[in-house]
Amino acid sequence: MSIPRLLDHIVIAGPDLDALVAWFAERTGVTAAPGGAHPTGTANALVALTVDGRRGPHYIELIGPDPARAGEAPPKTFGIDGLAGPSVQAYAVHPEDIDATVAGARERGYDPGEVRGLSRRTPGGQLLEWRLTGTGEDRLDLPFLIDWGSTPQPGLGDLPSIELVSFVRVEADPSLLRQTLAALGLGDGAAAVEAGEEPGYRLELRLADGESLVLRGRS
Repeated sequence: MSIPRLLDHIVIAGPDLDALVAWFAERTGVTAAPGGAHPTGTANALVALTVDGRRGPHYIELIGPDPARAGEAPPKTFGIDGLAGPSVQAYAVHPEDIDATVAGARERGYDPGEVRGLSRRTPGGQLLEWRLTGTGEDRLDLPFLIDWGSTPQPGLGDLPSIELVSFVRVEADPSLLRQTLAALGLGDGAAAVEAGEEPGYRLELRLADGESLVLRGRS
């Protein structure tokens, strides 16, 4: 089993959110719960992740253009503007101290970007606020950092769930990515990097019938 110790959530993105939710439900039997809209022009739906039968705090974020803003240019977040279909695009980790982690990474030669605030409203009107580093206009092969502050972590909420088996990054030459991950100073808190011919993320889930499902992305 390979699961990042500091995993917060895994991002599966697509060019159409409703189609993405239907695609995920068809493959897993789990229909993601509506999450809300972001000021960045995206909207999401969420599925909690369990590990060894225990709930999170981890979740899957299905994200696409906000349907309420149809007609606008596709958002660049997570490379959505370049996607033709669903793709496992990114992941977030939650270090104990996001500001100290960023400062330490910079000292070791890698800049994760500025820590900035973001928010969304749930369908019920609740405002969720968090702080994070870059999300997809930057490097998608590295985790972005997130700090929920006083906002409850969504993976612990009232969501449908699915079991997480493993989550890894595949690279033709893992050495360079491993060096940058080392600069982040997260240890086993980040995804393991494996050698393979098709670079991207490999996400393995266990379905209700016990069968495994592997989803991939080429970010």
